Amino acid sequence: MDIPGMSEQIDLDRRYVVEAAALGIAVAGAYSLMHPVRAAAAVLEENPVRPFRVDFPDVALIDLRRRVKATKWPKRETVADASQGVQLATMRELARYWETDYDWRKVETRLNALPQFTTDIDGLEIHFVHVRSQHKNALPVIITHGWPGSIIEQLKVIDPLTNPTAHGGSVSDAFDVVIPSLPGHGFSGKPTATGWDPVRIANAWITLMKRLGYTRFVAQGGDWGDAVTEQMALLAPPKLLGIHTNMPATVPEDVAKALQYGTPAPAGLSADEKHAYDQLDFFYKHGLGYAQEMSNRPQTLYGIEDSPIGLAAWMLDHDARSYELITRVFNGESEGLTRDDILDNITLYWLTNTAVSSARLYWENKLPFFAPKHVAIPVAVSVFPDEIYAAPRSWAEKAFPKLIHYNRLDKGGHFAAWEQPKVFSAELRIAFRSLRASQNG
Repeated sequence: MDIPGMSEQIDLDRRYVVEAAALGIAVAGAYSLMHPVRAAAAVLEENPVRPFRVDFPDVALIDLRRRVKATKWPKRETVADASQGVQLATMRELARYWETDYDWRKVETRLNALPQFTTDIDGLEIHFVHVRSQHKNALPVIITHGWPGSIIEQLKVIDPLTNPTAHGGSVSDAFDVVIPSLPGHGFSGKPTATGWDPVRIANAWITLMKRLGYTRFVAQGGDWGDAVTEQMALLAPPKLLGIHTNMPATVPEDVAKALQYGTPAPAGLSADEKHAYDQLDFFYKHGLGYAQEMSNRPQTLYGIEDSPIGLAAWMLDHDARSYELITRVFNGESEGLTRDDILDNITLYWLTNTAVSSARLYWENKLPFFAPKHVAIPVAVSVFPDEIYAAPRSWAEKAFPKLIHYNRLDKGGHFAAWEQPKVFSAELRIAFRSLRASQNG
C-alpha cells in the first residue's frame, strides 16, 4: 500500500540515520533495523547537532550570472570621488568579474572541507562551523561575524587558531573554533517572528557552546559580533572566561550626546580621543544611511533581494575605509582582500536570499551600539586604525574595568579577521593567554 508522503519520510529518516552515523552516534541493534523512524528520532533527540553541506544547484549560479549581465545601469556619478556613493566604475568592474571570471564552486569546496553543522536553538535552525584543534587543552572560542559579513570573514583564521604551531604560535596557543551564522544570515534559519535581537542571540550562543560540551570558553566579535559578544559577557559568567573585541562599545555619554546633537566635541579630549570623535562624527554624518534604513524599514529593501548588483552596491557602501580598500582591489591593486573574497561574501548573501532577513537585526536591536554595556568580566581589545572608530585606551579602560589586553595595530579595518588574519590570530593568542589557566577551573 502506498501511503502519500511515506516514501519521502523514509528517505528523510534514512538521511538522519546517515548523518547521525557521521557524528559518531551508534545506531545499531534490532530496534533500529525494525523501527527506523523511531530510531532516527531517538538519535536526534540524544544529539540534535546535524552535519551540514553546501551544494547550490547550477541553475542558481546560471541565474545569478544572467541577472548580473542584465543589470540596468545608472549614469555615472557627477563627482570625482565617492561622496555620492559607490562609484559606477567600481561596480562595472565588479559585475564584469562576477559574470565572467568568478567561481562560487571554489569557496563551496572550501566550506565543505570544514566540519559544518546545524542545530535547533529556541525554535530556529542555527548553522555553525566547528573545528577542534589536534592539541590537548585547546581553548574553545566562539567567533561572531557582523553585517555585511558572514562566516566567510573568519575562514582565514581557523587554521592559525586551531593549528598554531604551523603559524608561528605554540601548542599552548591552540583554540577549538566555533563560528555560527547569525540568525537570518547565511545558512542559519530566517526568523519568522520578532525577538531575535543581540540578547537572544547571545543566549542562543551560550546554549550552543553548552550543547557542544564546553563548560569554559571565550568569545570574540566585531560589529554585530561585538554586540552579541558583550551581551554574552553580561549573561554567561562563570562559563565565559573573557571576551575579545575588535570593535568595542566604549563611547562616553558626553561624547555620544555631542555626536547625536551635532554640538562641538567635549573639551579636554586627548589626541586619541579627538581622533576617535572625528571618525565617529564623519560616520554619523556620512555613513549611517544604510543602518538608518535597515533600523526603520528593512522590509522595504526588495531591490537588494532581487538584484545582485543592487545587493553588492548596498553591501560595499558600509564604511568609507572598507569601500576605499575594495575599490583599490577592483582597480587591480593588491590588498588584504581579493576580488574573490569580496564576491564570496556577496554571493553567499545572494544564494541564501538573506538580504532582507539579515537587515532585520538592525530593526530588532534596541541597544545603543557604541555605548558601554558595563561588562565586568575580562575583556581584550584590538584596535585597527581603519575601523569605524579607533577606541582610545582611556575609553576602553573606563568601559571595561577588567581590561586584560589593549593593542593598537598598524593596519587593518572593519573586517579585521578577513583582511589581516595573521595579525588578528596573533592578537587572540596574546589576548587570552592569561585566562587559559582558569579554563579547567
